[in-house]
Amino acid sequence: MAKLEIYWSFRSPYSYLAIDRLCAIREHYEVDVAFRPVRPLAMREPDFFERGRKQFVPYLMQDFPREAERLGLAFGLPNPDPIDMDMGTGKVAPEQPLMDRVMALGIAACENDRGLDFAKAVSARVWTGKPWSDDASLGDAAREAGLDLAALEGWASANAAKIAKTIEANEAEQLKHHWGVPLMVLDGEAFFGQDRLDSLEWRLAKRGLRRD
Repeated sequence: MAKLEIYWSFRSPYSYLAIDRLCAIREHYEVDVAFRPVRPLAMREPDFFERGRKQFVPYLMQDFPREAERLGLAFGLPNPDPIDMDMGTGKVAPEQPLMDRVMALGIAACENDRGLDFAKAVSARVWTGKPWSDDASLGDAAREAGLDLAALEGWASANAAKIAKTIEANEAEQLKHHWGVPLMVLDGEAFFGQDRLDSLEWRLAKRGLRRD
């Protein structure tokens, strides 16, 4: 069976814009989906926003709502931001408890073959401005994905080393193809960005992988 690897970030608005269509691809095509969460760029390259071009964030904040509206998706700023950083200077805090927690839960969800479902439920809160980081919100997201928050937390607590190794491996594999998210890799062929999902579906259909 064809293998589709998905590299995805909880802080990326473009990952949010892609998640519904990625779930649809999993449903409608004969493909083995491997969901591989990675940390946000602010953690992978902590100085990125300090040294980056000043146009990056203003353009993103113009483009993301526009794309969400075009796709008919709700949108809003994270409440709270999954990453602790000074948006004025771009300086990222050394400790990132919110992202550390949601990444651990995401890896735990992957162990239950529900990583994509959990990501969809969480991102639907993060990128529509809803509360997402408290136990009640994460518990609701877990239930939407067919999971139990306490069970995810228990597995994560007992498998900290495995989680760290999985994240490290995911990010190393991602960099073989691209540094950004969402990144989809179909049997070694990379498609970067939510605006390449049409290309991905074209390739899947061309290979005769559509179920219906």
